[in-house]
Amino acid sequence: MATIEKRLSSQSLDDVPPKEKDVAALPLPDASVDIETTYGVNEKALLRKLDYKLLPALTLLYLLSFLDRSNVGNARVEGLVKDLHMTGNEYLTGLTVYFIGYVLFEIPCNVVLKLTSPRVWLPTLTLAWAVVATLLGVTQNMAGFFAARFFLGVTESGLFPGVVFYLSMWYKREEQHYRISLFFSAASLAGAFGGVLAWGIAHMRGVGGLNGWRWIFILEGILTALVSLAAYFFIANYPSTAKFLTDKERASIHARLASNSDATRNEAFTWQNVRLALSDPKVWLYGLGFHTMSLPLYTLSLFLPTIIKELGYTAAQAQLLTVPPYAVAFVTTLSVAVASEKLKIRAPFIMGPAAFAVIGYIILLSSKKAGVAYVGTIFAAAGIYPATAIVLSWPANNVSGQTKRATANAMQISIGNLGAVLGTQLYRSRDGPRFFVGHGFAMGYLCMNVIVVGSLWAILRAENARRDRGERNGRLVGVPTDEWLGDDDPRWRFQT
Repeated sequence: MATIEKRLSSQSLDDVPPKEKDVAALPLPDASVDIETTYGVNEKALLRKLDYKLLPALTLLYLLSFLDRSNVGNARVEGLVKDLHMTGNEYLTGLTVYFIGYVLFEIPCNVVLKLTSPRVWLPTLTLAWAVVATLLGVTQNMAGFFAARFFLGVTESGLFPGVVFYLSMWYKREEQHYRISLFFSAASLAGAFGGVLAWGIAHMRGVGGLNGWRWIFILEGILTALVSLAAYFFIANYPSTAKFLTDKERASIHARLASNSDATRNEAFTWQNVRLALSDPKVWLYGLGFHTMSLPLYTLSLFLPTIIKELGYTAAQAQLLTVPPYAVAFVTTLSVAVASEKLKIRAPFIMGPAAFAVIGYIILLSSKKAGVAYVGTIFAAAGIYPATAIVLSWPANNVSGQTKRATANAMQISIGNLGAVLGTQLYRSRDGPRFFVGHGFAMGYLCMNVIVVGSLWAILRAENARRDRGERNGRLVGVPTDEWLGDDDPRWRFQT
């Protein structure tokens, strides 16, 4: 693969007339295969089996991940800032250092996943962040809080991009986006579940001489640790070694993926393939697409209890009132994913919800009535979560080449979370209850998302049109028929 890429880069092949026999010899990436006739396996039943075996475990891990990173917002309204003697914007700095650790270790974590295995790496990451999350509950000063938040970011950084890559090794391209959206919906469930859980745990204030916010971190961290130990037994590796599959099912999965993607190719890790991702402008645009969503996503998840409390509600009321926005977000995330799946388009189902979320921030910025402003939080959540879910699944659908895709997934999260780094500094305590700066930035980022996604949509459609006209077929001249050029292959079609 690497030698072919070097040979292709040394000459301009787009202008060379294609050899039709070479173009016809390679398997089409979107060719269909009748596995029921060939292997005697019902395809729908096989998909259901994969969903039941893979998705609940992965979704649970991400729910706990999002819970352990966002419960700091619940802890804040229960006295964290006061007990740790933080003043001014020191709390916001603690939020920022989490994303610094997250961004720095995103790509290295996916490289480690490629070099090891999901069954070892994903549970190990979970156990590591569980320990750090629990230690947040016993920190005694601001420095300890900063250190714990940084290492929480480091240890959580590999889960989401790792799972996105992992799912791409099990499902056909058009099947991945719905599964990733379902997986991501755990983020909204974590918000809803976290509000109720924090409200209940906060009543433990005084138990063991500890304030309620400490018990939020301790109990939720212990829960994650217990699940991580079980995860070593219920996380499977790849189809070729998964014990829950029969030989016929394993062969069926191999045939389905071989006709649709690169998942069955035995691709060795090379730094050349990492550089392919780094040099692809489309990969950077996928990252920018998430960057423009991550700021509103994380400012909402981290500050929603504070935003609601500043509207005039008590701490206990604010904890419970975080539930409806997240519940609505869960419904819209799944509904939009189903619609996108049926219509086989992505970009409009990112831009539409992003525009809907803009309406929520307009309400928050313009209304002085607590009840009306609260409705704005529901609109914002209902748009942010489905748009984020689809934008995160886009490179998993469109980037071909296993190492390139793993790198692209990690790059997207890294670039995206730079927006979260900025967002952590926007909701300053003195800006409440209207939070003009924070809400204004979130709204502006959502508008930019519509522009970025619209531009990427146009680029991908134009590239597909060039390939339909045969303008890229020259890339296959002189290439052995058993080689695959990833998403540079002229028969690869981008999902738009």
